[in-house]
Amino acid sequence: MPNLVRGAGMYALLLFLGLISLIWNLLALPLHLLPERQGRAVGRAGIAYGYRLFWSAAQACGLMQIDDHCLDVLRNERGLIIVANHPTMLDALLLVARLPRSACIMKASLLRNIFLGSGARLARYVSNASARIMIRQAVADLRSGGQLVVFPEGTRTETPPLDTFRPSVTLISRMAQAPIQTVFIETDTPYLRKGWPIGRVPPLPIRFRLRLGRRFSPETNGNNLLAELERYYRESLEERAFDAPDACPNQNLRVPTSS
Repeated sequence: MPNLVRGAGMYALLLFLGLISLIWNLLALPLHLLPERQGRAVGRAGIAYGYRLFWSAAQACGLMQIDDHCLDVLRNERGLIIVANHPTMLDALLLVARLPRSACIMKASLLRNIFLGSGARLARYVSNASARIMIRQAVADLRSGGQLVVFPEGTRTETPPLDTFRPSVTLISRMAQAPIQTVFIETDTPYLRKGWPIGRVPPLPIRFRLRLGRRFSPETNGNNLLAELERYYRESLEERAFDAPDACPNQNLRVPTSS
């Protein structure tokens, strides 16, 4: 595919994502009348479906190659924290597309965004406006059977392979008595990494591969768990370079746990 055509296709794909997000957020407005539990389920399922549609379109037109089926084994688990490294702006879309039970911790400003706010509020995504309220809402959601997607670096990686982890994830794990399932996001593209403008077309196709890592049990000493979690990610990311897009564990594989 000529570079000019690929570039035009990438812009069309981003426009498609914007339209999906805008349409869903308009549809979500009247759904706020639903009871909280029903609204949360509908909101999360709607977001997951919309992003799956986007990823399917991206692969169908040959602009992206995505290997994320390993997440399917986690779909129906309740009370689970899913943590991942955060190389690009698209990482949350990858995770929630396969995990319709999940919520994200979001910047408070995004909950007022025309493309994201209404749907995120319907899905009861967790705002980071107040650390105390954020932790309380996250714990309550996990105790009610939800899943929580967390990027412990807090923002996209500034110093590859990993930035320092923030302590909220292990505090939430301890308070909710929720295990932490690690997920690695691997990509061969600089697209939408820190400092990459959204309108700049990268080399195509873009490849993403997700793989499951160890599962960590909640611990009383959150600082020790945080240090172990960060060390595990750092060592794993330094050991592996992105090579082929087909190494995602089989969805029937038993989820590995920490010793």
